[in-house]
Amino acid sequence: MKTDILLGLQWGDEGKGKVVDVLAPQYEIVARFQGGPNAGHTLEIQGKKHVLHTIPSGIFHNKIMNVIGNGVVIDPISFVEEVKGIEALGIDICKRLILSKRAHLILPTHRLLDASSEALKGKEKIGSTLKGIGPAYMDKTGRNGLRVGDMLEKDFAARYASLSGKHQQMLALAKYEYDRKAFEESEKKWMECVNFIRTMMIMDTEYFLNDALKAGKKILAEGAQGSLLDIDFGSYPFVTSSSTTCAGACIGLGIAPRNIGEVEGVFKAYCTRVGSGPFPTELLDDIGEKIAQIGREFGSTTGRKRRCGWLDLPALKRAIMLNGVTRLDMMKIDVLNEFEEVKVCTHYMVDGKQTDQLPYNLSTEIKPVYKSFKGWGKLPDISSYDKMPAELKEYIQYIEKAVEVPIKLLSVGPDRSQTLIR
Repeated sequence: MKTDILLGLQWGDEGKGKVVDVLAPQYEIVARFQGGPNAGHTLEIQGKKHVLHTIPSGIFHNKIMNVIGNGVVIDPISFVEEVKGIEALGIDICKRLILSKRAHLILPTHRLLDASSEALKGKEKIGSTLKGIGPAYMDKTGRNGLRVGDMLEKDFAARYASLSGKHQQMLALAKYEYDRKAFEESEKKWMECVNFIRTMMIMDTEYFLNDALKAGKKILAEGAQGSLLDIDFGSYPFVTSSSTTCAGACIGLGIAPRNIGEVEGVFKAYCTRVGSGPFPTELLDDIGEKIAQIGREFGSTTGRKRRCGWLDLPALKRAIMLNGVTRLDMMKIDVLNEFEEVKVCTHYMVDGKQTDQLPYNLSTEIKPVYKSFKGWGKLPDISSYDKMPAELKEYIQYIEKAVEVPIKLLSVGPDRSQTLIR
């Protein structure tokens, strides 16, 4: 049995949570493989909105086991709040959620280091969510970090004090001022949450997942953020701190490349980006504002307004190439219903030359070249693809031909029911 992977192909916020929730009944395990509480996977079930930050999006299905893999970084405070929020819905989450011993922990001082780093960058800040994710990954690669499995060791308190003390020395050197009382309260709450997490299922999840594959169980690996935010292949330095591409699933779960099956890529019918960084097709006009308002383009984690623009095919094709995508899911089609004209960027003009490749230096002037499509108006019936407007079908077919991958899932609204699988 193979592991299927679902990931974002843009700058995050593509709608991955909804797709995982829709597809989850086909699987027995959903495993999150990277990122931290900077993720905001939004699911709308029977008109009720749920936002998941660390917990995999299969959690609302009672026959599915959910795994937080070793590639994820966990903030005990926000994680426990998320757990208790789901428990309040009557879900016994502790019976359907497993944590990897090798997942790293975000300390209260990681948040302070994050804020200090952004403050020092000034106008060059990268748009961090200030949740401590970057500094936690830095400690991981620097071989200083604390992991979930360390919670079970007798000297955990001493390990915590050592790392936290090192962070506080760094903050002192940076002359970063913070509220000591608030920090101490956060530290106390952090330890209380650690005690709660100790009661949950914690194990070597790489063995659990590989044993499941041998037993013929179907696994869906869930990514966070998007391919254009990948630490290696994203718009560096305006990227996240982990590998958001297909390769990251192998590293973040302990699954060999030969055990990867379908790679499902999720993208919006347009583009959005949160925070700083290059965005070739960004619309700094009334059209961009209209897309933002209709699409409710505000970060589910930070509340920040998202920048909006037309679909970027060169960037999409690059993400498809890097991930080996075998099928596509197009989200938020309905947001463009009100537009008489819809555009797609087919290639760029860079230094007077045409290219369909995303340049290494994204700080250079990139002029997008567009192809226009007639708008499709209101979607009266989504019960079948054949009943969709001819203009929408033309838009979909053009994208499929351009990227050479079939679009299998179409989303025309936030709810589970507003989904068509071709």
